[in-house]
Amino acid sequence: MTRLFNDPAAFADEALEGFAAAHRRWVRPVTGGVVRAAATPAGQVAVVVGGGSGHYPAFSGLVGRGLAHGAAVGNVFASPSARQIHSVARAADGGAGVLLMYGNYAGDVLHFGQAAERLAADGIEARTFAVADDISSAGPDESAKRRGIAGDLPVFKAAAVAAEQGLPLGEVLRVAERAGARTRSFGIAFSGCTLPGADHPLFTVPEARMAVGLGIHGEPGIGEEALPTADEAARLLVETLLEELPEDVAAPAGQRAAVILNGLGSVKYEELFVVYREVAALLGEAGVEIVDPEVGELVTSFDMAGVSLTLTWLDDRLEELWRAPADTPAYRKGALAAPEPDQDRAASTAGARDTAASDAAASGATAVPPASDASREAAATVLAALDAVARVVDTHADELGRIDAVAGDGDHGIGMRRGSTAARRAATDAHGLGGGAGTVLARAADAWADKAGGTSGALWGTILRSLGTALGDRDVPDARRVADGVTEASAAVRRLGGAEVGDKTMVDVLVPFADALAAATAEGLPLTDAWDRAAGTATAAAAATAGLLPRRGRARPHAEKSLGTPDAGAHSLALITRAVHGALLDHH
Repeated sequence: MTRLFNDPAAFADEALEGFAAAHRRWVRPVTGGVVRAAATPAGQVAVVVGGGSGHYPAFSGLVGRGLAHGAAVGNVFASPSARQIHSVARAADGGAGVLLMYGNYAGDVLHFGQAAERLAADGIEARTFAVADDISSAGPDESAKRRGIAGDLPVFKAAAVAAEQGLPLGEVLRVAERAGARTRSFGIAFSGCTLPGADHPLFTVPEARMAVGLGIHGEPGIGEEALPTADEAARLLVETLLEELPEDVAAPAGQRAAVILNGLGSVKYEELFVVYREVAALLGEAGVEIVDPEVGELVTSFDMAGVSLTLTWLDDRLEELWRAPADTPAYRKGALAAPEPDQDRAASTAGARDTAASDAAASGATAVPPASDASREAAATVLAALDAVARVVDTHADELGRIDAVAGDGDHGIGMRRGSTAARRAATDAHGLGGGAGTVLARAADAWADKAGGTSGALWGTILRSLGTALGDRDVPDARRVADGVTEASAAVRRLGGAEVGDKTMVDVLVPFADALAAATAEGLPLTDAWDRAAGTATAAAAATAGLLPRRGRARPHAEKSLGTPDAGAHSLALITRAVHGALLDHH
């Protein structure tokens, strides 16, 4: 477990600060993450990677020549927000566009996609690519739904080297697609991981057993088997991966492969070497030529005891990219020429430019648009509602985590607590500056998305921003206007996340709640009565999700386990609707 921390909520920020201070030769800090110490050469595509904290050396440790130009780093096991990714990408941009790369998780897909849209609005061409290498998380016929684990490294590296060779953005993306299509990973674990400040792991494995096909965020495995010897573990890993070859690889014999045996946090290097000796022997027996193998910690999960094996099936081009030199804080290969002096000067200039931009953004965040007296009065009610949200989330955070852990990674309560607390703080600041209801909600939306990250961060940021847009800073926010904002929030969440009613997500509560609120206000009920009726609908809808099987998100591979348990996101939304009703009554 993690023993050295201050405030658990500040762990990710403090870890990134210390990382940047320790590795100034390679990286410099920017808002949302780090970029290379030397600026991206003019005309070179920038490869920006990212994901949650807790996986070091992914993602910040992979920034440097021969690998990423920048890394956006989110909170523990939560994707960075779109605003953080956008900030890192702007700092890394060399004028030839940006390729955003990440593991295939719903939160990352949402936030990186939003960041790409923001970059495009800035005139910066941006593409996205999700690594999906974990064969245990979906079958071959649904490979696009697979998670990204240790296969991130060879795919990131292939794209980054292609970018440094001067290829245009479209070609760099095609290289990533080729590497991703030829990369497969599979993992096992013997114990779960414990997050900073937590007193128990996200999942446990019975004595003398191992979890098979686990996720790197504490998602339970797809099954359990008896604890193996090192050679038995190697055989399971190798045989499982050899059972599924890329479409254009007929048989393993005569093929070349990049091989990564990855430790997830607690398995020591000597143990990994014991396993690798058998991995190498088994691949040799299968006729596979191993190219530049890597054995060590490359994508971790705090103190999880486990290992994963990754095979990237190489062709001549992919082998060239895999063998290319790299120089980053956590991954080095071969030898690179010393950087040109003008690159150092460019880095200094870029650093000053980024600092100036950050200062400008910070000063802009303190000013609020003008608002009417009525809207400022309504902002007080909004602040009371957000305070009620933060309090109910804090009260139920452990319960939400337990529900989420049944088939997911168990961090829903933690993420909701981070997001709601940050939203309340930002709303308090905006209200103190005289902000109207719309501005208070918009500031809260950005803060929730930034601090929570992940899918819930993106969706709650969208909900609050939709409400803020509907209420604005000028008009009196009557019941119909509030209902219209909730209806737009419901539609926006479905557009962004792609979920519909029946998928066992928060949408199963948000849609009926929005519909009930709209119907009640159309009848002429005052907001408190209309909200009360809709909150009752939300509570019933959340309970009904216990009878559904998840069709989206991290719980999908463990659908049967979740039967009989409500969806954590749906349950938290129902709790929030009831808490907000109490705040509305108090400010009626």
